[in-house]
Amino acid sequence: MLRRLSLPIVAALALVALHAAPAQAAPDQYVALGDSYSAGNGAASSNLSLGCGRNTYAYPSLVAAQRPNTALTFVACQGAVTTDVTNSQAGSLSASTKYVTITIGGNDIGFVSLVVSCTLANCASTIASANTQITGSLPAKLDATYAAIRGRAPNATVVVLGYPKPFAGRTCSAAPGVTLAEANGLNALVDNLDDVIRTRARAAGFTYADPNSSWSGHDVCAATPYTNGWVVIPATDTYHPTRAGYSGGYAPLVRSIIG
Repeated sequence: MLRRLSLPIVAALALVALHAAPAQAAPDQYVALGDSYSAGNGAASSNLSLGCGRNTYAYPSLVAAQRPNTALTFVACQGAVTTDVTNSQAGSLSASTKYVTITIGGNDIGFVSLVVSCTLANCASTIASANTQITGSLPAKLDATYAAIRGRAPNATVVVLGYPKPFAGRTCSAAPGVTLAEANGLNALVDNLDDVIRTRARAAGFTYADPNSSWSGHDVCAATPYTNGWVVIPATDTYHPTRAGYSGGYAPLVRSIIG
């Protein structure tokens, strides 16, 4: 006949069972790289970093908050160019990084400054010059940056996001000084930029994510714009995604890829 176990033995067995319970899985390591379109410019906030314009309305913050057990390292910074990612931001990556997102390339060709210049003067020649940079020097810069990312995060799923076209065949008071011809020229420039980014990202084995279907009906002149038009304060929000653009455009796009 079995003896009745004493209370101390029962307690000891329970303690062993408790320690034998499976530990919670390590969080997914998510690193957000890139420029102002990843940092969150346009959302009228810099509540995470004044110098870099990072904020909790940006798509990396939203994605990390929506995904259970996700640890975000947020290093995207306004004004960043490809060499900033290669030489500085990529240092946040490691073999344990599971997900990487990035927007980069726009500052290498001065895209936002270009749009602003169109509000002040005819910018056809400037658009032509930027298009030459996109097809000439930008591909090699992207290749170097993507190689640095893969070298430091060999196991990561890397999502390269394109830039949304700000206009939709119309102009309005939100885009003062931009003619219809200039709006169409700037949209064509974005298409050119996105085509190069898509091609180089896929050549690197990364996933390219096109935001433009999400932006349909949400141009700068729309009732619910996903891109700001001319913004006086803060000026850095001009022609960047709105809070709705980050939450309704970029964040769902990233989630559709990484879950």
